[in-house]
Amino acid sequence: MTIQFRDPSFIQQHIQQLTDFYQQHAIDPQGGFYQTLLPSGEHQQEPVKQLVSSTRLTWVFATCGSQFKQESWLASAKHGLDYVKNQHFDAERGAYNWVMNGNVPAEQENYCYGLAFVLLMYAGALKAGLDGARQGLNDTFELLEQRFWQPDSGLYADQASADWQSYSDYRGQNANMHACEAMIAAFEASGEQKYLDRALLIAENICIRQTQSTDGLIWEHYSQNWQVDWNYNKDDPKNLYRPWGFQPGHLTEWAKLLLLIYRQQAQPWLLIRAEALFNAAWTKAWDKDRGGLYYGFDPQGNICDDDKYFWVQAESMVAAALLAKTTGKEVYWQCYDQLWQYCWTHFCNQQHQPWWRLLSADNQVLDPTIARPGAKIDYHTIGACLEILHVLTSE
Repeated sequence: MTIQFRDPSFIQQHIQQLTDFYQQHAIDPQGGFYQTLLPSGEHQQEPVKQLVSSTRLTWVFATCGSQFKQESWLASAKHGLDYVKNQHFDAERGAYNWVMNGNVPAEQENYCYGLAFVLLMYAGALKAGLDGARQGLNDTFELLEQRFWQPDSGLYADQASADWQSYSDYRGQNANMHACEAMIAAFEASGEQKYLDRALLIAENICIRQTQSTDGLIWEHYSQNWQVDWNYNKDDPKNLYRPWGFQPGHLTEWAKLLLLIYRQQAQPWLLIRAEALFNAAWTKAWDKDRGGLYYGFDPQGNICDDDKYFWVQAESMVAAALLAKTTGKEVYWQCYDQLWQYCWTHFCNQQHQPWWRLLSADNQVLDPTIARPGAKIDYHTIGACLEILHVLTSE
């Protein structure tokens, strides 16, 4: 039977099955969520709770619970929100604990990347009507403003010590990309223009200003004054959050974000850059023989990391759908179909199940878990499908 990947009912079923999996297997009655899960639903490393996974899964439950009128999912969203507010947040430091071991902080460095997902979580909670969400959204924006925003560069700094007394010289596009994503969600949830204005400013600075010396592509790593650092983590190309090389998944993720802003404010450059970034990623990283997008390519355009990550495929899929809808070009629907067919075969095992996290170049499973703290909780896949559903069902 041929799967109709453009059928809204297929996408809705996929969202609901993935969310149901986490509803059944991820709820820790002691607080928060189990974050290391096997495909069977068995959980490991029970006490380890990482801020990004805690906030992402809370966002999933809030957003899906609201959209599909599922009270049990909304209850799980509240369960996750309570853990973030009561355990991850440290009122004495005015900061969020990066990793918890049960109810005991295990890592307390401050990351803009983490706060971006706190903001996204509160945006989802506000849309779902959860108590205290608007105040949480405002407080998180102000915390980002006070601790990480740098008006001179029009971008966020990356990392601070636990006591906020020292800051890393490192600057990165990844934290800013997810801050942009969270600002878009905050605007959609609250209607407050300041969030859309900030999203647009971040997008312009990363996607135009910072690409002047990189042939229009987005490099990941920069010095304190936002000069390109070509060598950062060159000896650690598989670093989870700061890999070396151009990241095709981030090029397509930025394409998605530019199109979400374009939906609200149709400035021509947003569409132009979205197409350019997506097309560069597809041209340089699509595996023509075995399918899927590779993880990284070097400044000369050679593949430097040939692993295939779930999130790269998911973000590229939604970017393709948005480009197809926005431009009317059939070629993007063809990319979308190719991505879905590849993922349905290799990441999903042709079932509505949580995707594998990581495959090799020849599509062999490299990670036996399907959820891992800070690395995967299916926010990328569910979020992509939610936006695809919007594309398929809107006029």
